[in-house]
Amino acid sequence: MDSKSGYTALPKNGFVELQLQHTNHNNVSHDSFSDDHLEFKKSEQEMENGHINDKDDDILPFIVENSVKNNGNGSGGGISGAVFNLATSIIGAGIMALPATMKVLGVIPGLILIFLMGVLSEVSVELLVRFSVLAKAESYGDVVQNALGAPARILSEICIIINNAGVLVVYLIIMGDVMSGSLHHEGVFDQWLGHGFWDHRKLLILFIVVVFLAPLCFLEKIDSLSLTSAASVALAVVFVVVCVVIALIKLVEGRIETPRMTPDFGSKKAILDLLVVIPIMTNAYVCHFNVQPIYNELEDRSPQKMNQVGRITTVLCIVIYASTAMSGYLLFGNDTESDILTNFDKDLGIRFSSILNYIVRVGYIFHLILVFPVIHFSLRQTVDALVFKDSGPLLQNRKRSVALTVVLLALIYLGSTMIPSIWVAFKFTGATTAVSLGFIFPSLIALKFKQRGEILNNKENVLAWLMLILAITVGVVGVIGNIYSINSKSG
Repeated sequence: MDSKSGYTALPKNGFVELQLQHTNHNNVSHDSFSDDHLEFKKSEQEMENGHINDKDDDILPFIVENSVKNNGNGSGGGISGAVFNLATSIIGAGIMALPATMKVLGVIPGLILIFLMGVLSEVSVELLVRFSVLAKAESYGDVVQNALGAPARILSEICIIINNAGVLVVYLIIMGDVMSGSLHHEGVFDQWLGHGFWDHRKLLILFIVVVFLAPLCFLEKIDSLSLTSAASVALAVVFVVVCVVIALIKLVEGRIETPRMTPDFGSKKAILDLLVVIPIMTNAYVCHFNVQPIYNELEDRSPQKMNQVGRITTVLCIVIYASTAMSGYLLFGNDTESDILTNFDKDLGIRFSSILNYIVRVGYIFHLILVFPVIHFSLRQTVDALVFKDSGPLLQNRKRSVALTVVLLALIYLGSTMIPSIWVAFKFTGATTAVSLGFIFPSLIALKFKQRGEILNNKENVLAWLMLILAITVGVVGVIGNIYSINSKSG
């Protein structure tokens, strides 16, 4: 490499980054790694055509300002695949609860909160990517440990496990409710075929897990799921488009009641609902556990390229979320269920209503089937890192990967038979693990790196503190509200 470039390669555990140095190679710039990250240096004579003459054949691509080529292996995923995987990590079952949150918050605060939570989530993702590169982290737990220590890493991994397992349980609950029916709603199979063995919800969910989900969950690389992720995003868009079109038709025909614009403070129950609904909104944007796996497999990866992925994904998700929340609330008003899909079991009052109902429900079930393995991927990786941390990479042990997948799917299935509704799951994960993974840990990481001398400009510093304070407040208020809600119902 040309000495004028000012870059020196630093291998570490098979991972190579470029450090920008001054011409004299003595003083490290503020934007580069600190001295304690230096293990050893390779001289310019040891480098040929962007490769280091080392015995390590597993060196990964350089991370540079202008995205140096991927060492010729071409094995990484492109921006579009990364966007689809990240969007799939975000747009899951959380979208089903958004119309219900809109019913509680009112239209204006609901739309504002969807936008603000999306922006804050994107800021936290960019901070996470930036400091993951500085720490040479290969997972969410790695960067947490580098900044906050081993106990914090264990806590973060426990949060990922609880959050992801809870989300996957919710997916199975929705699949069971929609296809086999629930206490107050008729299932798709009942409407198609009448009553039969498919009314046995647990049996139906088990069939879906074994036939549809398990084959996708056994895949070992997240980039292998980019095509299914693209299909899942397309199905989510179909769901949103159908909801918006139906709402517009009924709005033009004057058959939609005027929605409430602001929150209802008229009763104790309404105020209690407000306390628990914001954590549900927080849960809707959490994707941080999959940021590092997606970044690791990004072709010609760089922080700037990953930030581009994050921004495209955020805009896409804000549009989808706002459209879904608004159209769903307009369609069903005060009758909006915590799972909006269950509202689509009745006549919508327009032509082709039954066909549209089936398209919405069945299409979104397939969306969840395709989302499931993406969330499961990071769950399996995290469980392996926590339980088998000294057993080598999971990719190199197929038997361990298969065994973990089987055990996790079995536990998730059991959980889906025990938890009553998605609202219960989202209230607690949103107030605890979601705010921790999405906002508390990223802001603490940023502030800790600032203490070590890494540059954090005034805007980033303010945003880090703002995220930390808001996340702690939302978490505390949400947990108190949930506990009080349970006590009120039991009393």
